Amino acid sequence: MTRRLFGTDGVRGVAGTELTAELALALGRAAALQAAAPRPQILIVRDTRESGPMLEAALAAGVAEGGGDGWLAGVLPTPGASILVRRHGLDMAAVVSASHNPWQHNGIKFFGPDGRKLDSELEERIEALVADRGSESPSVGRVRSFDGALDDYLRALLSAFQLDLTGRRVLLDCANGATYRAAPSGFERLGAAVEAIGIEPDGRNINERCGSIHPERLAEEVAGGDAEIGFAFDGDGDRVIAVDGEGRIRDGDELIALCARHLSKSGRLNGGVAVTVMSNYGFHQAMADAGIEVATTPVGDRHVADELERRGWALGGEQSGHIIWEELGPTGDGIAAALLTMLALGDAALATATPMQKIPQVLENVEIADRGALEGASGVREAVERESAALEGRGRVLVRPSGTEPLVRVMVEAPTEEECAEICTRLVNLITRQLAP
Repeated sequence: MTRRLFGTDGVRGVAGTELTAELALALGRAAALQAAAPRPQILIVRDTRESGPMLEAALAAGVAEGGGDGWLAGVLPTPGASILVRRHGLDMAAVVSASHNPWQHNGIKFFGPDGRKLDSELEERIEALVADRGSESPSVGRVRSFDGALDDYLRALLSAFQLDLTGRRVLLDCANGATYRAAPSGFERLGAAVEAIGIEPDGRNINERCGSIHPERLAEEVAGGDAEIGFAFDGDGDRVIAVDGEGRIRDGDELIALCARHLSKSGRLNGGVAVTVMSNYGFHQAMADAGIEVATTPVGDRHVADELERRGWALGGEQSGHIIWEELGPTGDGIAAALLTMLALGDAALATATPMQKIPQVLENVEIADRGALEGASGVREAVERESAALEGRGRVLVRPSGTEPLVRVMVEAPTEEECAEICTRLVNLITRQLAP
């Protein structure tokens, strides 16, 4: 069986070996041929990886070969593509980025004219055209420069917030990635006193011991300095993790809970919030106490976005820091989530905010021979049901196969770390005995 090119978030792989210039050209050509326009206009943005310019150029050449115009906007956060494709009435946008992955990796993902990630059906049609190089192009397009993309993105972003951050001291960790200019500039335009780290990209230091997947550095800097709050973005700028003035890390669950309470009180929530199955049990308790409905989706910001669209709700996201606010756009935006957090705080400090009480959580990965084997493992299923029943009203158990690797992920939440560890150990040992390779 041929492996699908598109995974849960576009086409990913090691640049130059798995994700080659040839593949990027083929993807650009196929996307142009599938776009619903006689001469499609396709925006292309990228992050700061060493391989970005190569793949950007190949992708644009493919778009031109497919009869479209490829507009090169350079380094811009992923949500910028979603905003600009709508703002300028373009037919599609492509982002060259591997998000939070190491610099050796890269990826290509597409957004439609509505700013949403392409659905699976359209991805499959693009993939089929990549495999069938015999399809003729209607004509040859051009590769063009898209000037002023950063300012366009910031204007759209800042216009969504009535914020005056004069006198607020903020520390930003831009992960040496796509937000390295956008985030400091955005906060400064709103009057904040900004310090920034992770703003010296060299093509290889993206996400390296910095950013939202390594917020410890930001926590140390905030705790040892005079900033009242810090925000850490990931490599492509669609995630954010916060740090309060005492150096405590606040994840996506806590930020969503804070923003949901604020939007609910101001009448802008438009219903409830959508989060994934990984959100902390304490989040659900806090939302129940606030009278806010919660919808739960599978892991992945695409599922959260689909649920928000289906219900007509405005806010959702993931524990990892993908936060979607539909008033701005239909995809995660780290800078927007940081500004929404500042809006929700008002004059208060994050250090004094307690939007939810997290309960202890333990997560372990178990290597197995076949991801599909979990479904038929009745002994594991029965054990999970027993442990879940014992935790009812106090915590929960989640056992699920990885979407990309031969792993089973075991998550346990309970009132104490000790109880979490005991339950997790029992389940991990059982899965290892029954399903390990």
